[in-house]
Formats: sequence, structure tokens, C-alpha cells
Amino acid sequence: MEMINNFLALTLQLSVPIVLGALCGTIAERGGVILLGVEGMMLVGAFAGVAGSFFTGSALVGVLLSIVIGGLIGWFYALFCLKWKAHQSVVGVGVNLFASGITAVLLKAIWGKEGMSESVASIPNFTVPGISKIPVLGAFFKDQSPYLYAMLLIVAAVWVVFYRTKFGLRYRAMGDQPYAVQTAGVDVNRYRYIAMIISGAIAGLAGSYLSVSQNNLFVIDMTAGRGFMGLAANIFGGWQPLGSLGAGMVFAVAQAARFYLTELSIPSQIVQMLPYVVTLVILLFVGKKVKGPEAAGKLVD
Repeated sequence: MEMINNFLALTLQLSVPIVLGALCGTIAERGGVILLGVEGMMLVGAFAGVAGSFFTGSALVGVLLSIVIGGLIGWFYALFCLKWKAHQSVVGVGVNLFASGITAVLLKAIWGKEGMSESVASIPNFTVPGISKIPVLGAFFKDQSPYLYAMLLIVAAVWVVFYRTKFGLRYRAMGDQPYAVQTAGVDVNRYRYIAMIISGAIAGLAGSYLSVSQNNLFVIDMTAGRGFMGLAANIFGGWQPLGSLGAGMVFAVAQAARFYLTELSIPSQIVQMLPYVVTLVILLFVGKKVKGPEAAGKLVD
């Protein structure tokens, strides 16, 4: 039973950036904006978290900086796509390439290193005595980061906004019939700008988890495909907040399994490939069956 609790606790830890990345895709694409730049946004957020923590000595300031920088990138993303009408997929690829390059350059400029930064103040995990020993439920309270609970609150908040508010009703309609919503007198692009800023802020938060909670430093390209896993989880989850949460957990299970498979006589290369193979398989067999927003990528004047 202890092993099961440990596995579940590890799965929850690994799920945070994937679920948050999936939510970024859910929020943006339900409104009609294709968001392929989650990986880059998370990477910049991870760097901003470490930089903020390094210069101020406060991990919390690093987290706040990650959120602000992520939101700013989301705004620029929307500016390119909605005002200047650039191809949304190309903008996403551009953000990913830019993030990889700019973080490497700034890493060298600040710390004079090319591989990783210096150690910084971090957000510590905590364990609740007693409760953490309860089977299954205890995994939520054993060596967990505050980010886990923030992630669950964000999922709940997105669900409430999507399905219990007038804003959410209008926004979801934009993903399928933006011209009809515009005809009703709603400023479609204004809603999309807001959504992209929120998506960027969440991506920045997800990146800061990797650098100031799961670790206490920045490593080149440390997101390691988690943003793309998040987008896959968004598709697997049917562009739904709760679906993204469930799908993100599935991918996290695949990642957690690596740590236990290493004890078997399986080549390490195959074990390292497991999460990415799971991602490809799910997209191959599930991606064709789910139906996304009909107006994704379509602009309004």
C-alpha cells in the first residue's frame, strides 16, 4: 500500500505542468485561437521564475514574475494572430523557437553558464502528518507542492466560468460560430485577447513550477515537451477543463511509470521514451474521434 501511495503522489507531482498546459490549450482554442506556443510560454515562465527568485531572493516574486511574463507573451501572441492576422500555427512555432533561444542567451548573460543556472530560493513541498498515511487519499497530502492545489482551483475556476457564466457561454460560442456572436454585438477579439492573456499567465505559472518548485534552478529546455503533452491532453480531454485534468493525469501516470520501470531489465532509452510514445499513440487513436472547436484559427474583422 505504501508503494501505491508513493506512485500516486509522484503522479500528482508530475501532472501539474501537463494539466496546466492542457488548460492553456483549452482556454485559447475554445475561443477559436490555435495555441501551439504552450511549450515556449512554459519555458520562458520557468526562466522568469528562476530569474525573479535569483535577483530578489524570494521564490514568490519569481512565481509572480513568471505569471506576468507569461501573460505578456499571451498578449503578444494574440496581437500577432488577431490584429496582424499572422498564421496562428506559425506564430506558435515561432514562440517555441524564440523561447528556446532567448532563455539560452539570457542564461549565459546572467550566470555566465550554458547548461544551467545557479540554485535559487524555491517553493517547498509539504506533507500533512497523519492524513498522508491514508491509502489513496494520502497521496494528495504527501510531499506535495502548493502548485497542485492551485492547479485544482484553476481547473475548477475555468469550469465555472465556461459553464456557469454568461461570459463563458459567449466565449464557447466564439469557438464554433464567431460571426454569429459578433452579430449579437459582442466584441469577439476582446474576449480572445483576455483568454490569451490568461492562457499565457497559466503557462508561465506551469513553467515556474518546474524551476522553483520541482527544482530550484533553470536548465536549458527544461520543459522537455511537457507543453506539447499538455496540448495532446487537451485534445484527448475533448477541449474540456475536466477532460484536460483527467487526460493530464493519464500522461502523468506514463511519466511516473518511468521511475519504476528502471528497476526492471529494460533499456533506459525505452523507459525514457514511454511518455512520448503514449502521447503519440493517444493522438493517433483518439485525435481522429474527438471534435474540436469548428472555428479554430478563423478570424473576424
